[in-house]
Amino acid sequence: MTHPLVISIDAMGGDHGPSVVIPACAKALAELPDARLLLHGDEAQIRAELARHKELAARSEVRHTDRVIAMDEKPAQAMRRGKGTSMWNAVEAIREGQANAAISAGNTGALMAISKLILRMSADLERPALVASIPHANGMTTFLDVGANVDCDAARLVEFAIMGEAYHRAAHGVARPTVGLLNVGSEEMKGHEEVREAHRILREGKIDLAYKGFVEGDDITKGTVEVVVTDGFTGNVSLKAMEGAARFMYDELRAALTSGMVTSLGALLARPSLLRFRDKISPLPAAPLLGLNGLVLKCHGSADARDFAKALRAAADLAQSGFASEIERNMRRLPAALAPTAPASADGAA
Repeated sequence: MTHPLVISIDAMGGDHGPSVVIPACAKALAELPDARLLLHGDEAQIRAELARHKELAARSEVRHTDRVIAMDEKPAQAMRRGKGTSMWNAVEAIREGQANAAISAGNTGALMAISKLILRMSADLERPALVASIPHANGMTTFLDVGANVDCDAARLVEFAIMGEAYHRAAHGVARPTVGLLNVGSEEMKGHEEVREAHRILREGKIDLAYKGFVEGDDITKGTVEVVVTDGFTGNVSLKAMEGAARFMYDELRAALTSGMVTSLGALLARPSLLRFRDKISPLPAAPLLGLNGLVLKCHGSADARDFAKALRAAADLAQSGFASEIERNMRRLPAALAPTAPASADGAA
């Protein structure tokens, strides 16, 4: 590539397609002076939006396809029929060495399946994990998995701990992030068998992580540890509950401040602070798929231009970090950590 940073965009993904994606790209590129974009999708629709953003048009390449993966399409169907779609082409640009990262707001299951098929997994990992960044009073909590793997055994949870720790260091600049396992209590005997076994493996310390033990649901937004690990079922439910609570609080506050003429004037004056409040309590809209041989980010299907622009900036930051190599380095320790502890010999026990 002739430019230091190229981001490949599924311009047709999500609920809004180019009408949101293109303005978001224009907004983000104003802060990324060295970046260029590959825009995959219906050329006529993309060009119509680019006509309003001349500078973006000069820093983008449109790659036409009239094929799109539906938001309700099953992952297996997407893999069989996805070749040549805007999502497929966006991810394939990474494998071809034409882009440093790809972003889509499209079908989550399809994106995961297509990304795994095209890019393959790194370091003997089985499946990618979706990671979310949850705000708290003093920074961000890295939370994974938030939907890619519904059922997880102990080994998978340990993999998530390794991936999440490396991601947090790259994304949030913490030299040695602390790690906790989400559980229904902090006591050793609580939780199901798989989470207790993952706790045992991490506690033994064969993998070089700053593991702090079990954490509970409220610790995610307290910032008790920097990385919180769970299975995709629990993680997805938790994430959507937090997103819903954040929207509810913001909407109720806005309704209270606009209920009368005087309060509406106050709300107008307080609008910048209200927007900062909304950003503070809302999880970041971009969720990277960790564990692939390449960087793919999933943005919310309902993302607006502000959200998609944040995803672009996150992709740029991660593309220039070394978190993938850190994951591979720690993954080399995983087989030894998962090996059963040899029983003590009779002599040694005497």
